[in-house]
Parts: sequence; C-alpha cells; structure tokens
Amino acid sequence: MTQTIPGGRRRPWAAIVAVVGAGLGAPAAAHAQLAYRGFVEAGVIGYPQTAPNDSTQGVADVLARFEPSINIRPGVSVAASFDARMDTHDEVARSWGVDYWDRTVQRPALAVRRLALTLTRGPVTLELGKQFVRWGQVDIISPTDRFTPRDYLLPVTTEALGTTAARLTVAGNGHALELVAAPRLVPSRMPLLSHRWIGLQAEGIAVTDGGAVYPGGPQYGLRYNRVASKAEYSVSFFQGYNHLPLLSVSPTGPAAATVTRHYPAVRAYGADVVVPLPAFALKAEADWIESRDHDTDDYGLYVVQVERQQGEWLLIGGYVGEFVTADRGVLTYAPDRGLARSVVARASYTIDTNRSLTFESVTRRNGDGWYAKGDYTHAVGGHWRVTLRLTVIQGALHDYLGQYRRNSFASTQARFSY
Repeated sequence: MTQTIPGGRRRPWAAIVAVVGAGLGAPAAAHAQLAYRGFVEAGVIGYPQTAPNDSTQGVADVLARFEPSINIRPGVSVAASFDARMDTHDEVARSWGVDYWDRTVQRPALAVRRLALTLTRGPVTLELGKQFVRWGQVDIISPTDRFTPRDYLLPVTTEALGTTAARLTVAGNGHALELVAAPRLVPSRMPLLSHRWIGLQAEGIAVTDGGAVYPGGPQYGLRYNRVASKAEYSVSFFQGYNHLPLLSVSPTGPAAATVTRHYPAVRAYGADVVVPLPAFALKAEADWIESRDHDTDDYGLYVVQVERQQGEWLLIGGYVGEFVTADRGVLTYAPDRGLARSVVARASYTIDTNRSLTFESVTRRNGDGWYAKGDYTHAVGGHWRVTLRLTVIQGALHDYLGQYRRNSFASTQARFSY
C-alpha cells in the first residue's frame, strides 16, 4: 500500500520537503507531495541436514523496509529506501552504523538501499544517487546486468544491490540511449566463509577471511535500446570491474587457508533481443567479458529463452550457455558461470487474486547438479502476505550446485505491508 501526504499537512517530513523545495524555488515546496510505503517481514529457514562447517539448522530473520518518495514539482522527484535487519545466525552485522556503500561481508543492520534524485524534461531523464540500473531482458540469469551486484549469502535466493551512479536516458519514438557513470564499485556479497553456503568443496579446511582489495576508479556504461514493430533489441558496452571476485588462497597450516577477494578490471560487450511470436515470445541475451589486465578469464555468457502466457499460467524455459576464449586458471566466486551450461525453467500460476504458485528449476546439462524450488503465496486482507517455500538441491561435489546438496531447506515468511 502507498500512502500520500500532501505538502500542506503538518508531518515530520514537511521539513524535508521545505528544505528541498527552498533549493528549487518556494512554489515547489507548496506543491510537493510525500508518498511512502514499506513492510515488515519475519521469516524462518529450516535445514534438515547439518553442514560440515555449520551445525545450525534453523535461522530466523526480520527485515523492515521504509520507502518514501517526494514529488517536488513536475519532473523533479526524490526516492529512497531504508532497511533495518536482524537475524539469529550472524549473517547480519551487529553494528548499528548506517551502511551506504554495501561493501560489508555481512548484511548491514541499518542500510540505505536507495537514495536518488530524478530530473525529467521531455525525452531526457537524469537520475543521480544510489539506484538500481537494470539491463537485459531474460529471467533467472541476466548476462548484461553489469551494474547489478547481488547479495549471494543464500545463493539460490538473491537480492539486487543498489549502485551509486549518474544515469542519463534520452528516449523517444521507440529509441532509447542510456549513459551510466558510477564513481566506485559495489561488489556482490558472497557467502560467509564460516557458514554452510560456502559449499562442501571447502570441507575439512579452516578458512579465514582475509578481506578485500577494492579497485579505485569509476565505471562507465552505455546501452542503446530499440523498440521496433516486430522486435525489441539492445546493444550495450561496459567498462569497469567485475562485481564478482577473484579469490586468492594463502595456506596458513596443514588444513587452514586465508582467502582474499580481488575485483578484476573488465570490459564487456552485450546484446539482447525480444521477438513476440504467435505461440510464444523468444528472448535472447549475450555478454562477452574481456579482462583488461589479463588476470582473469575472457568468457561469454548467453541465454536463449521462450516465454508463454497460457491462461493463468506464465511458462518460461531456456538454456544458459558459456564459452571461454581465454582460460587463465584462476579461482573465482562466479555464480553466473556456475549456473551456465544449464536448462532453466520457471512456471507461475495465479490461483486467484490472493493466492499464487511459482516453480523454478536449474539443471546442469551434464546432470551433475540441479535445484528446484516452489513457492506458495497467500495474501490475507490488504496488508498481510504469507509465503511458503521448499528448495531441493542435489548433485556431485565438484559441481557448483552439487556442492550445496546438504543445503536443501524449507522456509516461511510473513509480511505486513503498509
């Protein structure tokens, strides 16, 4: 639910409107409107099996999110999102400082998820601040999403992280050109080295986190999108850093090692296309990533996907492929490549206005690893929603998915939205 407070009402946020409006002219403050929404969500995850490095089988967490926005005047708005978290398994930091840059190993207890000013005039839109820059067209894995780091603490249930950037978009007559400049890298958050989602490949080794070495310098990107009568397509270019790290492992004992994260400089060239056909929509997306310092692999990822709406069913199926043009034998944490050479599928069914079912699976082409998950969501009234989830993971130890075979889980979440 979204609630709107006119600028003329007396509310604590009126001071914010007045300050911003003063910088843009007094008439703007008088017409400014504040809207807000948010939710409080509590969840429990249960693991039937223990892991060699993690005996915890039950985890509870709470997330509160508040999302205000201010329409200062036509074409000028500010949108924000703030998170407060807590859990029982130390995946959330116990420090109460407010985090902005998302460079913490744990999830921050208090965080600015989004904070952006949007200026629009005619076909031109400029967005400044922490935001979500989403490129690509396909589901489950989007190869061209170079500006979208993710939280992989639970790798099969990820969440996008915001990037501080300036994004200029010029759009009109079916054409759109998007330019993005970000002052610094926001890395993806990989699983904690002391927890079960580090994987069974680390079994028997005492792993210590050696921290991260973050690169300096900005990131740039450009994307051109064309919506034509029979297809939609895009081409993109990115220069910056891979938000997924290289891992340097230093032995510190007979069965002990320290792991340090590095983020290689890369250049990426991408393209995607959507073709609506009578029976289904065909989607394809590809990205080739080149190492600028020759310290990591040069490789490409591509996805071919079909999508069909059949009554209350939305059916998606596709294949994720990979090709390597330069294999430099490095160790990386790369879940996008870990899910490559796989058949992906998703099906969602709307039972009624309050209930829905979603199924998703990824199966490696060689059969060495797979996961499947199903969600049942039930809305109660206008504010409450309950989600039940079952996730099953199987495979061989050497496979990216197979290493998580002791991590099948069931979970439940209850959300109150306002």
